[in-house]
Amino acid sequence: MIYLVEHFYSIQGEGKYLGTPSLFFRFGGCNMKCEGFGCVETSAQGVQVLGCDTVYAVDKKHFGSTWTGIESLSELITIYNSYTLPIKADIVLTGGEPLIYANDELFVAFIEFLQGKGHRVTFETNGAIDVDFEKFRVYQRCTFALSVKLRNSDEPESRRINVGAIQNIATYSQDAFFKFTVDKESIAQGVDQEINEIIKFAPSVSVFCMPKGGSKAELHYHSEAVIDYCKTKGYVYSDRLHIRLWDQNKGV
Repeated sequence: MIYLVEHFYSIQGEGKYLGTPSLFFRFGGCNMKCEGFGCVETSAQGVQVLGCDTVYAVDKKHFGSTWTGIESLSELITIYNSYTLPIKADIVLTGGEPLIYANDELFVAFIEFLQGKGHRVTFETNGAIDVDFEKFRVYQRCTFALSVKLRNSDEPESRRINVGAIQNIATYSQDAFFKFTVDKESIAQGVDQEINEIIKFAPSVSVFCMPKGGSKAELHYHSEAVIDYCKTKGYVYSDRLHIRLWDQNKGV
C-alpha cells in the first residue's frame, strides 16, 4: 500500500520549472524529520510536531489518520481523471519523500500511466534514496529535483548524503537539478563549502538555491541574503512562489 496525503492542481512554486502548471500528488512518509527547519504543525489531537514545512506528510504517527491508503492503480487514475489538464501540465510527485515507494509496483505503474499521457513527471526528492534505473526504466524518463538537505536541517550527514544515489540520478535520469534550502545564518556560517562538497559528485547538474521558510515573513527575512549568495556563486535563485502568493503549503 502507498499513502496519498493530498493532490491539487496549481503552479510549480520552486526550482527549474517555477511557474509551470502542475498537478501535485503528495505522498506520505519520509526517511528524514528535518526538525532544523523549525516548522510546527498541530495534529488533530492538538500535538505540536516540529519538522519541515510539510511535516503533515512526514509524521505518520500524528497525521496518518488524514492519509489515504491507495491499493490500486485505478484509484490514482480516478484522481487524475478528476482534473482537466492541458497536455503541457507537469505532474509533480512529492511528499514527504516519494521515493520511499520507488520499488513499489503500483507506484511504478502510475508513473508509466502519467508518462503515457504525455506529461513530464518530476520528483521532489531529498536525493538520499537510490533508484534502480536498470530494473525500472520508467525513472530514466523522469525529472528529479534534488533537494539534498544541508546541516540546517539538523539531519546527520550519514542520513542526508547518499553519493551513489546522487550520481545515479544525475547520470541516468532525463533531467536533474540541485535545489538547496538556504538561510541567512547558514550562509554566514560557511554553507558554501557544504554545497561544494555535494555538487562535486554531479558537476554537470545545475544548482538552484531558495530561501528557507514556510511563511511570507520567513521568506522575506532570508531571501535577500540568498539572492546575494547566488549572485556571488553564479547559482540560480529560486523563490518559493506558492508561499509568496498564498502564505501556506497545503493545496497550493
